[in-house]
Amino acid sequence: MDAPVPDERLSDGTYLVQLMTALGIVQKGSPILDTTARPFTLPAERAEAEDVVGRLHEAADRVQRKYPFARGMGLAAPQIGIDRRAVLVRPGHDERWIELLNPTVVAMDGHQKHYEGCLSFFGVRGLVTRPSRITVEHTAPHGDRIVSRFDSGTAGLVMHEIDHIDGTLYDRRTADALLPVAEYRVLTAAGWTPA
Repeated sequence: MDAPVPDERLSDGTYLVQLMTALGIVQKGSPILDTTARPFTLPAERAEAEDVVGRLHEAADRVQRKYPFARGMGLAAPQIGIDRRAVLVRPGHDERWIELLNPTVVAMDGHQKHYEGCLSFFGVRGLVTRPSRITVEHTAPHGDRIVSRFDSGTAGLVMHEIDHIDGTLYDRRTADALLPVAEYRVLTAAGWTPA
């Protein structure tokens, strides 16, 4: 099994960006992260959709073996160089992965402020306001339309990943300056939470 990131490296933004690059995560500045990903035609493209989801799981597994995610993580197909509308979200370490194909947010309610990070520029964190509840339409591999509702932190994770397939990185959703990961870790260790 791969060794996780040593504790002293968790605050080194340059190291974390290099780590994600080495793990195959496309980094900010790549055109694929700035464009709207192509939807799947399902069920006709079922085999391709299942292959993309499998590749997302493989990449997420590589990342999780190296870096601990206490509050969940997500990954979108463009972040592994695939121009398709597929995302994975894991709300917590022991929870099951949520797989979404062709997701579209159709309703949102409430708001919550929290710091976000992104595997595609992992050396910083940004304060973002997200809806506290969302309704998402997505497509099953066999072609049926599904409606799912997400709340709280899971809603924020899902929105972050849907933004990815819409070509929007979270730094476009914050009015505040991005914090270097070392400063963010100091703030959160001191118990600071956004108002």
